[in-house]
Amino acid sequence: MSICMAGVDHEHAEIGLREQVSFVAGQVGAILQGICNTAGVLGAVLISTCNRTELYVSCEDAAGLQPDRLLCLAAGAPYERLRPSFVLREGEDAVRHLIEVACGLRSQILGEDQIVTQVKQAAALARQAHASDAVLETLFRCAVTAGKEVKTQTRLTAVPLSAAHQGVAMAAERLGGLTGKRTVVIGNGEMGRLASDLLVQAGCAVTVTLRSYRHGETIVPRGCKTQPYDDRLAVIDGCDLVISATTSPHYTLTAEQVCGLAHKPRLLVDLALPRDIEPNIPEVAGVDCVNMDDLGRANTENEAARREAAAIVQKYMDRFYEWVDYRAALPVIASLKQTALERVCNDPLYLELSQDGADEEATRLAVEKTVDMLLGGMKEAVSANLLEKCLEKMQKNVSHVEKAGGRV
Repeated sequence: MSICMAGVDHEHAEIGLREQVSFVAGQVGAILQGICNTAGVLGAVLISTCNRTELYVSCEDAAGLQPDRLLCLAAGAPYERLRPSFVLREGEDAVRHLIEVACGLRSQILGEDQIVTQVKQAAALARQAHASDAVLETLFRCAVTAGKEVKTQTRLTAVPLSAAHQGVAMAAERLGGLTGKRTVVIGNGEMGRLASDLLVQAGCAVTVTLRSYRHGETIVPRGCKTQPYDDRLAVIDGCDLVISATTSPHYTLTAEQVCGLAHKPRLLVDLALPRDIEPNIPEVAGVDCVNMDDLGRANTENEAARREAAAIVQKYMDRFYEWVDYRAALPVIASLKQTALERVCNDPLYLELSQDGADEEATRLAVEKTVDMLLGGMKEAVSANLLEKCLEKMQKNVSHVEKAGGRV
């Protein structure tokens, strides 16, 4: 069993490259099913967020497998152009990286809140697509548990921990405060609602755009006005701030639209990937614009908390590999049980008792339960190599008993 991954993230690629291999949740199932049809692939999980796209693969042998190429094929992106931006990891490097990602240690906004939920959702999407296997299920479960522990037991930063928080904080800094500012939020998903709530709390007059074809119940944050998405320019004209956070495949705001406004917004904040706001607006329209790559640079890191988080990462790495070692030892454990049973059944005392009605099935169950209890209590010390040595010795003893016709 091998684990490998390919990733493109904010540390190694600017936003224009990352958005070429970004995916929305509705695409992930079919992509993973296609990847699992690749020779040698046993399971796959895909994480796609604003800061990163990462493919984790469980395989028979990582040699020759190119997860970065698989990602580019799935996205229809040029592999040769993007290849230098990918980071490839195998084995413990891949395992450690995933757990660090879930703990917020690899986020652009250090320790940000949403990543552990995104990792959990990635595992759930893979499960729904029947693309995950036992190895990746266990690894992602360890990563999510580690992320929750870091979130509750450490304080990595002294600032709010989400892109929405950071975007609103940066807007307050650039606009000299938010009290009384007219603000439009494009998008009423999780990120948009959070941003709207924060803006209302900061004293903004907030208008949220809604799409007319949205089905089901629409929840609008308290204190916000609404405007149809198609009429958004009417309310954007004359406002101070626009925040866009959608999963739209098209720009929600173009340079041409901004240039056509009589009174342009002072600041545009883009919390989406792929980007919602056309990148050339600052040059064409002269309007200040912030995107995901501009966020997270003012974090105050707490080195003591970082060390605490690193210890949690190591703890869950150890737990994962304890599970891996125990799983690899299962065939040997089965042989141990059989050999122990043979040893007991060939013992003269058992042979004597069996004449008085000793139950071989009961003996078998007793032996198996005893082995399970012994090894189950020492999983952290169990390895296939150690058990094979134990098995070899037991098998020799069984052979001696059989030859001697008596107890050794």
